[in-house]
Amino acid sequence: MSQLRIALLGTGPWAGRTHAPAIAAHPDVAFSGVWGRRPEAAAALAAAHDTTAYAGGGEGGPGEGGLDGLDALLAVSDAVAFALPPDIQAPLAARAAAAGCHLLMDKPVATTVPGARAVADAAELAGVASLVFCTLRFAAGTAEWVEEQAAVGGWFTARAHWLGALYGVGSESSPYADSPWRREKGGLWDVGPHALSALLPVLGDVTAVTAVRTEPDLTHLVLTHTSGVTSSAVLSLSAPVNGAGAGFELRGEHGTVVLPEQWGDPADTFGLAIDALLTAARTGRPHACDVRFGLRLTEILAEAEGQLRALGRP
Repeated sequence: MSQLRIALLGTGPWAGRTHAPAIAAHPDVAFSGVWGRRPEAAAALAAAHDTTAYAGGGEGGPGEGGLDGLDALLAVSDAVAFALPPDIQAPLAARAAAAGCHLLMDKPVATTVPGARAVADAAELAGVASLVFCTLRFAAGTAEWVEEQAAVGGWFTARAHWLGALYGVGSESSPYADSPWRREKGGLWDVGPHALSALLPVLGDVTAVTAVRTEPDLTHLVLTHTSGVTSSAVLSLSAPVNGAGAGFELRGEHGTVVLPEQWGDPADTFGLAIDALLTAARTGRPHACDVRFGLRLTEILAEAEGQLRALGRP
């Protein structure tokens, strides 16, 4: 496999600002095409990065060469990167895996456990590599920090907060604010995977979760880990602009450590994720942040969401 052919599914702002530039600039991959449900958006993004547009296939519409557009793109690709809402992403990822394509998925994999499990099972059945783009696990600085703290051990507790201001007081217009799934699911599902992706490798899998919501979109999680340590996470997309921010703190035998504040450019970080997918595809060794890990994140978040619904705070 001298050069992996990577397709991009999705044409929104995240695809345009992060995925497409990273794929186009990567020296070890070929940008095999862009698929989108809106033909004009797929054409514009493809033209900007000198690749081919495919459209409409995921909903049964006509596509490239008189074939289903998505299937036509999968036929000329070795891997697929996703920049789609999670519950659209999941069934298309299962379809891509069945076509023999490696998967570079966005977080969360899906917002239902059956949806996430279907992708994980499809990837396993097809024997394809998979990776979930949890930023902290790939960004220069933070990825190394997570690995270092996991190796240190001796932690007493940890706390994470990820307070976005996408819908908060004083927020400016953002293209991401137009995302229906983010507005519906809020911080639990959008930024919750980020917090969990750093907590689990350091403290171990979650054995129990307690969820409380004190505002329409301010969720508090208390997590018990296999190491016996408890941690907390506070999540929102509706923080006031002046109160927004993200952080991660560990306290234990060796003192207190905090996550580095500089995470780098998202497109550069996505390029590092492509590197990780290439390694997994070529060696056959699963990455620690693969679709099975993505399924586990969905299971934890779904448990938290179920508790909130039972409390009347969906």
